[in-house]
Amino acid sequence: MRIDLHTHSTASDGTDTPAELVRNAAAAGLDVVALTDHDTTRGHAEAVAALPEGLTLVTGAELSCRVDAVSMHMLAYLFDPEEPALLAERELVRDDRVPRARGMIARLNELGVPVTWEQVARIAGDGSVGRPHVATALVELGVVPTVSDAFTGQWLADGGRAYVGKHETDPFDVIRLVKDAGGVCVFAHPGASKRGSTVPEETILRMAAAGLDGIEVDHMDHDGPTRERLRALAKETGLLTTGSSDYHGSRKTVALGEYTTDPDIYAEITRRATGAFPVPGAGGTRV
Repeated sequence: MRIDLHTHSTASDGTDTPAELVRNAAAAGLDVVALTDHDTTRGHAEAVAALPEGLTLVTGAELSCRVDAVSMHMLAYLFDPEEPALLAERELVRDDRVPRARGMIARLNELGVPVTWEQVARIAGDGSVGRPHVATALVELGVVPTVSDAFTGQWLADGGRAYVGKHETDPFDVIRLVKDAGGVCVFAHPGASKRGSTVPEETILRMAAAGLDGIEVDHMDHDGPTRERLRALAKETGLLTTGSSDYHGSRKTVALGEYTTDPDIYAEITRRATGAFPVPGAGGTRV
């Protein structure tokens, strides 16, 4: 059983539509895929409508957080998307994305980069605009060779020359909100140091005590020693460990199913969730 619990579609900053994503997940030999767009559940209905037979969809979102002056992401699975408090917080974060992107564009213009809002908006399409869309604009302009190369101190990384912050929720509040909505919380890529500063282990211990369910261990941004350290931390705290591609379509080189989650861990995640349930594919429709 092959399970990938972290993917993105055009509902946020991926390049596959939700329908394309589930079809591509089935073609990649996955049995279970989670759609976890940034701060939105807007792609879920399209993904469910197109879900191929033999593929199960886990609904979720990747929520933007900040703690200890460090940005971090929380994967929330199988929560009630209409629960009012969590919905209101997601809307706060999502609504701040446009002014943030405009702020980054202004800083890039000050640095002599002729990026425009129209260019970034075209790249984002109907998705929630974010840094990867600005990064793609830099690639189009020949400023950097790849999207990943834009996420440095030179450009868009946390604290970088063109970085602009956005509304980010305290992760302890996110844990509470997701739990109240019947969901399960997993800290996404906690050791991804090349993205910037990482959350101290002492804070992860406090999050575990506050109800964090797991940490994402097998991820493209974690090297071998980092994975070993995170597995040891999970064993110490009783946290679940997941593996995921963090697939963004052509915006990243990682493939669907390149990293996967153990079926027993997946079973425990679904056991803990009460807000929503995995959706089995029924053949799907073309969208």
